[in-house]
Amino acid sequence: MVCNEHVPALDEDLKKTLGPATAKVLAEQLGLHTALDLLHHYPRRYAERGELTSLAELADQIDEHVTVVAQVADARILTFNGGRGKRLEVTITDGNGRLQLVFFGAGVHKPHKDLLPGTRAMFAGKVGMFNRKLQLSHPAYEPLGQDASDHDAATAFAHQLIPIYPACAKLESWKIAKCVDAVLPSAQEAVDPLPPALREGRGLVPLTEALLKIHRPGTKADIEDARGRLKWDEAFVLQVALARRRHADSQLPAVPRRPVPGGLLDSFDAKLPFTLTQGQQTVSKEIFDDLATEHPMHRLLQGEVGSGKTMVALRAMLAVVDSGGQAAMLAPTEVLAQQHHRSITEMMGELAEGGMLGGSDQGTKVVLLTGSMGMPARRQALLDLVTGEAGIVIGTHALIEDKVQFHDLGLVVVDEQHRFGVEQRDALRSKGKQPPHLLVMTATPIPRTVAMTVFGDLETSVLDQLPAGRSPIATHVVPSKDKPHFLARAWERVREEVEKGHQAYVVCPRIGDGEDDPKKKAVEGDGDKRPPLAVVEIAEQLTRGPLAGLSVEVLHGRMDPSDKDDVMRRFAAGEVKVLVATTVIEVGVNVPNSTVMVIMDADRFGVSQLHQLRGRVGRGSAPGLCLLVSEMHEASPARARLAAVAATLDGFELSRIDLEQRREGDVLGQAQSGVRSSLRMLAVIEDEEVIAQAREEATRVVAEDPALEGLPGLRTALDALLDTEREQYLEKG
Repeated sequence: MVCNEHVPALDEDLKKTLGPATAKVLAEQLGLHTALDLLHHYPRRYAERGELTSLAELADQIDEHVTVVAQVADARILTFNGGRGKRLEVTITDGNGRLQLVFFGAGVHKPHKDLLPGTRAMFAGKVGMFNRKLQLSHPAYEPLGQDASDHDAATAFAHQLIPIYPACAKLESWKIAKCVDAVLPSAQEAVDPLPPALREGRGLVPLTEALLKIHRPGTKADIEDARGRLKWDEAFVLQVALARRRHADSQLPAVPRRPVPGGLLDSFDAKLPFTLTQGQQTVSKEIFDDLATEHPMHRLLQGEVGSGKTMVALRAMLAVVDSGGQAAMLAPTEVLAQQHHRSITEMMGELAEGGMLGGSDQGTKVVLLTGSMGMPARRQALLDLVTGEAGIVIGTHALIEDKVQFHDLGLVVVDEQHRFGVEQRDALRSKGKQPPHLLVMTATPIPRTVAMTVFGDLETSVLDQLPAGRSPIATHVVPSKDKPHFLARAWERVREEVEKGHQAYVVCPRIGDGEDDPKKKAVEGDGDKRPPLAVVEIAEQLTRGPLAGLSVEVLHGRMDPSDKDDVMRRFAAGEVKVLVATTVIEVGVNVPNSTVMVIMDADRFGVSQLHQLRGRVGRGSAPGLCLLVSEMHEASPARARLAAVAATLDGFELSRIDLEQRREGDVLGQAQSGVRSSLRMLAVIEDEEVIAQAREEATRVVAEDPALEGLPGLRTALDALLDTEREQYLEKG
């Protein structure tokens, strides 16, 4: 490794400073290419002299690369193969636990000499199991203290907080620390993105100081200072990016769309058999106010499953049709697009048959456009759109294709935004003569901070009360391994509901048609766990066993679209009594007569996903029942998650639990390109206050100086963030 006197420039390739071999590992394994990247590769934690990393916690980290600081308790060389093979076994301890290290073959002599009992060292390697005991095989090690060859380095190590970096097999934490040492002098050149007034007003340390303190802290207070500052950077730069997008959008022109008195919307409202909830009325007003302005609406509509989001969206679409425009609804799957089409045409009745015999004079045409439609139907739909005959179109990605042209696109409604990137929204928006208004709907309750981070370019409306007549859903955990009779009782409950004239869902994590090989899908650390239960197999078992004599059908994503549609139609009509399905039914399926859902292997689903699935029952006047079947042990974290779902129907509470248990990368990464890569220090749930304050500051800064001309440091940081975002988009594209 080359460590020279040269102070690298921040954007200089690491090859120059560290040599090609080390630079290659940093780039390939950790995505670090420049000195600046390396400065932003922060320590995961810090070990202290005399404070030993707990070996007791390693049981949770099998197959992961870890770094531990510990003392050698004993070391012995064993022979095998009649004395031809040698094995060195070293036991290390940290006062809380013990761990075995193993070295084989010719590689035993050096560690045998270095690792004498009493020696303290850092050890790094992959945690494995052998004979039911944890061990590190051939770990890398760096002695600390008197026995180390490099006495000064050891003394320095022993007297400071030792940064433990996220590392990889080819580069241990202490080697990364040496790499950081080589680029640390260039931290002096880091351009501070925070406006000075903001930094001073909030008592934050300068960026250069924060970088030095995060990598080489003298005290724990240094770490706190550095973290506080670096969190602000991440939150602020991200919020400025979002504030600029909001600002740019607010400058765009749009055609104001106002409902016409006595038009389609009034006719629709007049035939509604119920009154809108207070929440629906409030949110509708927010949307109508936005639609009436000369700038495009950008609104996120969050609402629990069944809170009546589709009704709110449909009324907005009708208002746009009234004003002479067209509305498009984008759904993530064909099944969903077909369901939306079916439920919207049913809600509208003769108003959806404009220009047809028996249709209303005020009506409009509602067309469906999906990839699997036959050519004649597709041609007719495209024609209806370009002539303006169809006021409303519901479709999948097929709507974004070049061939699709609108007469006058006024509103785009996106269902389940987390399945779509910003790019796809923009592609559909470019179909209008002027940018259309945008309404994004999600049934996944999103904690406020995530909404601010992920959907920060949208204003938010929340529908949090369920329409009258929606029944409560009782949820129970069924521990099938500990209490098999509970599972038998679950199938009896399904039978009882069907005998009362109701219907049931059974959900499984896997299809089981041979294509979804369970070996590939094994959940991490599931070595000895059986494959997830499959739709095809469970349906067969139920038909032959506990549900014999009932009409049981399967539904999953790999079925032919016409078969899927046929099954859904017969289930909706009540001909199919029990539907065994994958999560394809998670969003949008509306069969009010379904009252019971059994979720097999429920521990394999996320908290929010279970909540989404459960929202499919109890949609009519009869109460709903959701049974979460799991073989997991009562004390396991998985069972605690299921208990949380059973304990509350509040989706926002559950989404918080979900986010605390998963790494937020999952949540953010899926939700928007680029965000995940930029958050290294910020924890979305814990740092709610920082994010909220950063959003306020960012909005103010952008309003005063939209081009950020007076803030070159902020512009540079922003370019870096947006580059990452663009790169990720290109990789995805």
